[in-house]
Amino acid sequence: MAGGLDGAGRMPWFQPGRLAAMLFLALSVLAPSCGFKAMAAETVVDALGRTVAPGPATRILTLGSDVTEIVFALGAGERIIAVDRGSKYPPEVTGKPNVGYRRQLSVEGLAGLRPDLILAAEDSGPPEAVEVLKSLAIPIVFIPQDNTPQGIERKITLVAASLGLEDKGKSVSADVLGAFQAAADLAAKIPPERRKKVVFFHGLVKLSAAGAGTSADAIIRYAGGLNPMDVVQGYKAASEEKLVEMAPDVIVMMSDGKGGPTPEQVFSNRALATTPAAANKALVVLDGAYMIGFGPRTADAIRDLAKALYPETVD
Repeated sequence: MAGGLDGAGRMPWFQPGRLAAMLFLALSVLAPSCGFKAMAAETVVDALGRTVAPGPATRILTLGSDVTEIVFALGAGERIIAVDRGSKYPPEVTGKPNVGYRRQLSVEGLAGLRPDLILAAEDSGPPEAVEVLKSLAIPIVFIPQDNTPQGIERKITLVAASLGLEDKGKSVSADVLGAFQAAADLAAKIPPERRKKVVFFHGLVKLSAAGAGTSADAIIRYAGGLNPMDVVQGYKAASEEKLVEMAPDVIVMMSDGKGGPTPEQVFSNRALATTPAAANKALVVLDGAYMIGFGPRTADAIRDLAKALYPETVD
């Protein structure tokens, strides 16, 4: 067989470039039938400006209802091994381990689940737990908190890149942004003089109301409402005197999961009893993640709130 060798003693077909091309072609043909998955991006830049290598991303832990919903919207829900307490949609998440409130994380509990990627809302905490998580070998990508349609797109793009699903991410983003714009356009039908003053409360115990910079404030505005609490930043307690002065037309609250709160419970509160909202029993109750998550379903929440505020105008 010596006559079949080249000057270096190799068979003529044994050339590194040709071999690499043949191997690539073979893998391209076999991939669909062998279950090969798209690889995640080699690195991504997260909400904190950190460059992170997501790795294979086959055992994902999600922290944040919006983050969890985005992973499912991308068709990768089966990769999620655990979620935070606020993640309740889609229904499949109820069967997954729950790691508790995302702002009161236990590092030991998270690491014990052996995730190979953590996708965490930017406001996850406490800070000391986050610092420990960032020092672990487990990749952690922080997803931005941004209460705008562009913010939702940024979330989807980052999650999709982390999972190697960029093309799917573009498709999901296009659908979500289209639905968001259609829902927000409903507010354009409401004349300024007819817009109602709307206050969102987390609960009745401390009457902590949503001010400027909160996702609830953004939802109210996109739905055509006016938030009289937007003179303060974040969530602040609203006194009886302040509520009388603000005179809200509608109160919005999160569901307690037990059929409440009811108008009777809300407007029996002395601080709310004399408001225009109480006179009309004007209470809107929405699921928390649905109302303030700023994820794939936010357009539906805007539409639902707009319909509740202006039933005679919005259909």
